[in-house]
This record gives sequence, C-alpha cells and structure tokens, in this order.
Amino acid sequence: MSLGSKIAWDDTVLPFQLDRSDIRGRVVRLDGVLDEILAQHDYPPAIENLVAEAAILTALIGPAIKLRWKLSLQIRGDGPARLVATDYYAPEGEGAPGRIRAFASFDPERLNQTSDPFEQIGRGYFAVLMDQGKDTTPYSGLTPIAGTALADCAQAYFAQSEQLPTRFALTFEKESTGWRAGGVMLQKMPGLPPRLTEEGGSGESGLLAPQDLFADKDELEDWSRVNNLLLTIHEDELIGPAIQPTEMLARLFHEEGPRVFDPQPVKFGCTCSRERVQESLSIYSRKDIASMTTERGVVTADCQFCGAHYEFDPDTLGFEAGEGKFDDR
Repeated sequence: MSLGSKIAWDDTVLPFQLDRSDIRGRVVRLDGVLDEILAQHDYPPAIENLVAEAAILTALIGPAIKLRWKLSLQIRGDGPARLVATDYYAPEGEGAPGRIRAFASFDPERLNQTSDPFEQIGRGYFAVLMDQGKDTTPYSGLTPIAGTALADCAQAYFAQSEQLPTRFALTFEKESTGWRAGGVMLQKMPGLPPRLTEEGGSGESGLLAPQDLFADKDELEDWSRVNNLLLTIHEDELIGPAIQPTEMLARLFHEEGPRVFDPQPVKFGCTCSRERVQESLSIYSRKDIASMTTERGVVTADCQFCGAHYEFDPDTLGFEAGEGKFDDR
C-alpha cells in the first residue's frame, strides 16, 4: 500500500450500514487530530488516556447525529480525574471537516499513575449535550458512570437515555511518531419499541443494557451475531495504518451486506476568540470585573482547550463597559 493510501484514512470517520441486520455504524481513525489535542497540554499518561478515549467517542458519536452545530461530552467524577470535556463541531459546508477539541481537569496530588485510568474518575456521570445553534433549546442527557471504560458509559447512555442498542470497540496507543487511535461504533436502527419493565434493566445498578431494548427475538439474534463478529477485530485493524477501514469491514461483516458511504474528515479545531471571550464577560458588573483585574491593570483569560491567552482592558468589559474608568486600579 502506498503512503498516500495510508494517509487518506487518517483523521476520518467512515459511515457504513449492515443491510442484513439493519445496523448502522461508524469507523474512525484519529491520528494527527489526537496529536494536536494532546499537544495543547502536558497531561500525565492516565489523563492522556482518558482524553484520547473521550476524543474517539466524540468523533464517532458526533457525525452519527443530525447535528447543525455542536455536540459535547462531559465526564465528571469525584476522583482525581475531575472532568474530561470534548466538543464536536459539525462541518460548516459540503466537504468541510468536523472539528474536535478536548481538555481535562484533574488533581495531580490525588492521581494514582499505577491504577487504571478509568478508576481515577470515581463516582459521577457521563453527559451528552447538544446545541443546535441560535433559536434552539440545548439538549442534555446523563447517566451514572458505569462499567470499566468510557466506552461502557457511552453504551449505557444510549441504552438508558436514547433506548438505542449501541456498541463501541476502541483502541489507542502513543508511538514514537505520535498517537494512533481508532474505533468502531455499531447502532441498531430504530424499529419496534422495546418492551420495558418497571424492574429496570439488566445493566449495572439497574441501568438498561442493549439486550433489554429488543421487542423482536430475530432482531436480538442479529444484534448478538454482529457483536460477536466485532469481538474478532484486531488492534491493527482499528488503528491501521496498513489496513484500510473498508478492508476491515469486509473481513468482519462480509455476510452482513456492508455498505459504506462518503467518509467525513475531522480535524482539531478550537472556536475560542477574543470576541467570544469578551462576550462571555459581558454579563458581569463593574464590581465583578474589578475583582478579576490583575495588578497590571488587565483582565486575563486562558482557553482550557487550546491554551490561547487573552488580555483585556477592564473598561471594555461587562455590561457597564464604557461608563468611565475604574477608580480602584
């Protein structure tokens, strides 16, 4: 395979459908995008792993939703990994890339580098937030932290909040040349409504699990068969670069009638700007702005996603901007 054909699949999301089993899915390869996301920070390995997994999930979930603007994932816990946050911005036009950014907040003094990264989250919740833009009402749904990985949390979210059987297979590693990461998302297309009971689901803490969501025995058998095929996937099929996603789908699901659609490019992208920061500070009073002003007489702000640094004249900030100089500077 030529270098060009390898690179063609880096930082892409490939949608597909399995006609026999009525299951849709996505394949993602994140390489340069993950490099850029993590290059903005100096995270310890445990936090890097959590951010990497969250970024892969975001790249799979974002394009799977009819999104006009932004989808966000937030993982909050009471452990040393307090927050992992990601954003996926829908393409701005035909052929344009989706954009992904991510960051984490953690307590370095409590972090245990020898423990599993997922255990550093502790008890908390996994949230999906969607903002379709101006004149729309943002949507948010959350489920408790469950399972042994962020992928388990995402599967529990789709089962509990969306009642859509969903499965993820993810892998990532940091090589000498940079990060290589990949994943597959399977999702049963909406059909008959599931027969739910008041006793709750068969998942952890009574959460719904994919097997609870099928009203038809044949559909459950289809889902189980395809999931068993996914279990045979190899790490080098997920992250490449020598094996193309189309080759992987053909090997795994050749009897399921796989069809692929146009791939979607993704890139690292932060939407912060001087104007956006200034707008976010417009809700504060002069007194609030004065409390934010440094000894140098400026208000500073740093973007948590990309590290951009901004400085402002306090007289230009807040809803009382332009009403005279601050007396206490």
